[in-house]
Amino acid sequence: MKRVMKWAFVAAGVALLAGCAASGPKFAEMSSTIPQVKEGQGRVYFFRSSSMLGAAVQPEIRLNDQVVGKSQPGGFFYVDGAKGTYKAAASTETEKTLSFTLDAGETKYVREEVSMGVLVGRIVLTLESAEKALAELAKLHYTGGADDKVARK
Repeated sequence: MKRVMKWAFVAAGVALLAGCAASGPKFAEMSSTIPQVKEGQGRVYFFRSSSMLGAAVQPEIRLNDQVVGKSQPGGFFYVDGAKGTYKAAASTETEKTLSFTLDAGETKYVREEVSMGVLVGRIVLTLESAEKALAELAKLHYTGGADDKVARK
């Protein structure tokens, strides 16, 4: 009986964590339908690899203090914005930020990674090369963004 309860608990845990993962269409399936960047704007992709480590940690992602999406394991979203300086942020027990400049016609890739925190995991944001990002994006699911656009200060 203990063995059955143990496996039932494990199955429930796996099902719970599976619900935390992104479930939209994969980048490889939808990339041809993503609209072109409008003239004078750039694009920022936010992505997080599929990992059970910190799967329940899913904070909102903000760009210049506006919520633009949510960090989900195995997911990505994008936002478009005018050229300028941006600050991306994710908050759990502490806020982690990343500042960068976006030029017209440019695409930036921001990796979201879970790191250890005191009470809960933290999302650390880093810029990634296009080559590495595109290789990983192909396997990730689209989670949508806040209207797929950015408000610039």
